[in-house]
Amino acid sequence: MEEITIPDDFMSFDHRIVRLYDYQTYKHTDKQLINLTKNTFSFLAEGKKEVITENGSISINHSHFLLMQSGRCLMTEKLSPQNKSYRSTLLFFSNDALFQFIRKFKLKSNKVTPQHSVHAFEYDDFIRNYVKSLLEISKLSKQYQKALFALKFEEIMLYLIEREGIDFLYSILSENNQQSQKFISVIESNKYNKLSLKELAFLSNMSISTFKREFVKHYGTSPIKWFQDQRLEYASILLKQEQKRASDIYLEIGYESLSSFIHAFKSKYGVTPKQYR
Repeated sequence: MEEITIPDDFMSFDHRIVRLYDYQTYKHTDKQLINLTKNTFSFLAEGKKEVITENGSISINHSHFLLMQSGRCLMTEKLSPQNKSYRSTLLFFSNDALFQFIRKFKLKSNKVTPQHSVHAFEYDDFIRNYVKSLLEISKLSKQYQKALFALKFEEIMLYLIEREGIDFLYSILSENNQQSQKFISVIESNKYNKLSLKELAFLSNMSISTFKREFVKHYGTSPIKWFQDQRLEYASILLKQEQKRASDIYLEIGYESLSSFIHAFKSKYGVTPKQYR
């Protein structure tokens, strides 16, 4: 699957301004490789969305919207059963716009905020009306759109700070410049997700060969063996502590068939999942 660069593949983007794009598709996409070059609000209107980043995964339906930090992610878009479509209003903004906003309103955070690449927020009446106003502005001439979208960006940020607090703002600004820490975060956050080596390497911003070398360096074994061991250990917890059946969990831990899960479990523990349970 080819990588998509957003918003560059949709429109030209001046880093000094805030831009809007009303995105709609009638085609389901699964784990699309996405390179976000701008921070993005995704106001989901129809369908479901899942985003996987170095920090893990998050799924929403049209009752929530996302704030996504620029960077790499895997994105799944599921069509709504009613209209057979997916629609999301995207508001793009740069780090420059965010820094200007912080300076203008003299915002400060007195604590260290962990990095989160994606934040999910619940819709309320204010946000729904806000999205409608964005779409109305998009019908105006370009010269007025530029000024109004800049004001609307401040509006949504101020409202979310009032409603949610300021931590989310600083968490999307925090950067982890140490490649090894980012690499480990990708692995640990996605060890139960069913991701291919290509997808994990993409999230780590590495080629597959580099990813494999880094993995052996950090974990002392191959990615395939390590992920299998982690998933089987998790399966053992689900079987014994939560009393789940093998047929209930094999998909959850990344196996395509019940028989392949039973075979792998018996190879590791010497007994079948049923006997272990």
